[in-house]
Amino acid sequence: MLNATKIVLKPVITEKALLDASKGEYTFEVYKTANKDQIAKAVSELFKVDVKQVKTRIVKNRTRRVMRHREETKLSSFKKATVKIGKEQKIDIFEVGGNN
Repeated sequence: MLNATKIVLKPVITEKALLDASKGEYTFEVYKTANKDQIAKAVSELFKVDVKQVKTRIVKNRTRRVMRHREETKLSSFKKATVKIGKEQKIDIFEVGGNN
């Protein structure tokens, strides 16, 4: 059995993920063999929130050009999970700060 820090690898910080975070849906990169129950338990344990729903998807590998050369490297595939939490709850790492 994996512990919570091994299941939830890192948050996905993109424009869409931050837009979804304002609606109460948070996106994480997770361990590839973790199932929805394990992901829900790990997120609730790490961030002390009530998980209502978990959606998962596997992002297929793709190629990327390296430093303006013709070389292409292959990026590995990974699994993303979108977690919906209870109302009036937040995960602080998705909060955008700054009143500049």
